[in-house]
Amino acid sequence: MSSNHKVLAFVMAGGEGSRLHPLTASRCKPAVPFNGKHRIVDFVLSNLVNSEIYSIYLLVQYKSQSLIEHIRQSWTMTRFIPHHFVTVVPPQMRNGPEWFQGTADAVFQNIHLIESFKPDIVAVFGADHVYRMDVRQMIDFHVKTGAQASVATIPVRLDQCDQFGIVEIDDEHRITDFIEKPGTTAPMPGSNTHALASMGNYIFNADVLLQALHRMHETGDTDFGKHILPSMVKSHKLVAYDFDTNSIPGTEPYEEHAYWRDVGTIDAYFDAHFDTLGAAPKFRMTNSRWPIYASPDQAESAQIENGVINRSIVGSGCVVDGASLDHAMLRRSVLVERNARLEHCIVMERSRIGTGAQVRRAIIDQDNDVPPQERIGLDLEQDRKRFQVTESGIVVVPSGFFPPRTSVSPFLSVEEPAQLAADSVPRIEVVT
Repeated sequence: MSSNHKVLAFVMAGGEGSRLHPLTASRCKPAVPFNGKHRIVDFVLSNLVNSEIYSIYLLVQYKSQSLIEHIRQSWTMTRFIPHHFVTVVPPQMRNGPEWFQGTADAVFQNIHLIESFKPDIVAVFGADHVYRMDVRQMIDFHVKTGAQASVATIPVRLDQCDQFGIVEIDDEHRITDFIEKPGTTAPMPGSNTHALASMGNYIFNADVLLQALHRMHETGDTDFGKHILPSMVKSHKLVAYDFDTNSIPGTEPYEEHAYWRDVGTIDAYFDAHFDTLGAAPKFRMTNSRWPIYASPDQAESAQIENGVINRSIVGSGCVVDGASLDHAMLRRSVLVERNARLEHCIVMERSRIGTGAQVRRAIIDQDNDVPPQERIGLDLEQDRKRFQVTESGIVVVPSGFFPPRTSVSPFLSVEEPAQLAADSVPRIEVVT
């Protein structure tokens, strides 16, 4: 059904990501690295492209340069195929000097893109989540039910409802109420512990969306979750799409069904990484039938001199020289020196872990030269004097906190351009 409909996608990639600070000190949330070679934005873009939706605008705002560079290098689509593009759109300020005031305002400021493209359906998706989704299945559901707008939904625990838009539905999946981030809410039918939450992914009939955006502009409203969708509940047919029904080819039986994570906090971001590890992970990054695309790799292979490696990812250009890795994720061009030990750690590009250093439950952002014998994550009281430490005890070392030593490793190139910071690479996973 959906193959007969012309679809235009907007990806909301302007998130400031304050809860991910300091990882978002110099980059927006969708540009934050994930796993061995990806950025968070790669998940939504891969889902759209795999769903044969090739007309995509990324609406960016805060600290967007690294995201723009990533899109330029990794998501260039041929100019010889009409309507195939992934295009970054910063605030145009066509109607005044304001930046995007909300998700709906961001689309309204680019309403001319809808009017000139003339789609039948507009998909408005977030850029902050780790998941696989066949968007065409949601569009088919949208068309089949005769909906004017559809909201992708997933159950969340009641104590998490203040982080999501919560929907109530009738027996035919029609949305009867939409409340953005309520303090308290009643559980969904058939459950005492969960409510039905919006995933921040919407499908609109184009004409309905255009009318809603013009009306929003007149009333001064700015946001889909806070204003547009709640106001449409009584006047339009809104339906809830059950993400649990989405089927992805190539998914292994051991994977968590309908895996979806909002990685908007350090703890959630950290935990999602380790959901991808092991021989039978909750979420398998490698799926040839539904790939998550990433930056092209032009770096040399990883080099493991010796050491002990347990369930870890080693990005290309890395060197492990007599160190111990246990649930460690090394992105591109990381050097781990002799007798260093990493436990449940994420180490980002062009960092070095010095001889004898011990790092536990920590995120080391890019361009850090951790000194020999350094201790991170072993004494949280001392760590809090230097770093941000979450309530669960994850230590975050900001980019460049430890300056380079005078001696330079022969394994790492000091002339690599900074723009390659997150253009990490195919991983080598060693499980013992």
